[in-house]
Amino acid sequence: MESLLTAQLKLIPEMSELLQKRYRILQTIQLTKGIGRRVLGEQLGLSERDTRKELDTLRNQGLIDISRDGGAITPKGTQLLIDLKEVVRVWSGRLQLEQQLEKHLHIKEVIIVPGNVDTNTNTAMLLSQEAAKYLESILTDEKIVAVTGGSTIASITNFVQETTKWKQLLFIAARGGVGKDVSFQANTIASLFAGKMNGTYRTLYMPDSLSEEAYTTMKKEPFIQEMMDLYERTNIVIHGIGDAEEMARRRNTNEQEIERLKEAGSVSEAFGYYFNEQGEAVHRIRTIGIQLKQLQHIEHLLAVAGGAKKAKALLSYFKQAPKQTVLVTDEGAANEMMKIITETN
Repeated sequence: MESLLTAQLKLIPEMSELLQKRYRILQTIQLTKGIGRRVLGEQLGLSERDTRKELDTLRNQGLIDISRDGGAITPKGTQLLIDLKEVVRVWSGRLQLEQQLEKHLHIKEVIIVPGNVDTNTNTAMLLSQEAAKYLESILTDEKIVAVTGGSTIASITNFVQETTKWKQLLFIAARGGVGKDVSFQANTIASLFAGKMNGTYRTLYMPDSLSEEAYTTMKKEPFIQEMMDLYERTNIVIHGIGDAEEMARRRNTNEQEIERLKEAGSVSEAFGYYFNEQGEAVHRIRTIGIQLKQLQHIEHLLAVAGGAKKAKALLSYFKQAPKQTVLVTDEGAANEMMKIITETN
């Protein structure tokens, strides 16, 4: 299949660009539901004339409907997106990029979506959509799924299919709260997943950072002991990866501590640990939640993060990430990571 596509591309090179353009238009209409022509063109960098021409073509093929409310994908268009997904993945070069990153990061799988979340909000939705699909592909009954906080992880709940088929799914908060926005905290996200997927959930209403005395005391509490036992039995973890300084500021860390993190070479943050460029943990906040050593024996680790600005943080974290990790990212981050890898080798 791949060799045939490569041969076709050599014979008709312009076919790849046109296919990818129309695929992105269909994909954007599916994600945004009712997007107008002008906004669509702006998001995809197309002229108004080109946008109108392509929309007319897709409508004539029965792939979209156009009304006063904007464009909407048809069932035929939805099926075409599914049918062409692997073709577009090959022709766009994303398949090769995924394989290169899997090799360099030494992890199970890399899934790359088109775009860059730094410049296109639709790309964030694509990240969440792919993460939701992967989660659904590995789920079975009697699973314990731990989720961290953040807008990216919260967005995944919008794309999981509402179902009643699961009978014993348990979603748990992987840590206490971070920041002031409750909607992006792990407790809220765990409850959203459970609501969509017929599961139950357990929350952890604790500050993300504790004093040494409070940490020692809280670890002895029965409900904390129960949560720690659940972490030991967790099957799936869904988490983000943050830029070290950005995460520190989100925690309202004082400037003196931020400077210490910089001096220590902190680049990335995950699970309350700050890592330098070599992937070494240079600082850890005292928090009740999943600990780094527990990740090693968890069956499925799903990391979701994108944007070219986050490339250094991703490379930092994956210097020590467990091998069973699957990364869902975007072209912006993937291309920037490969650029850094090439320059440093």
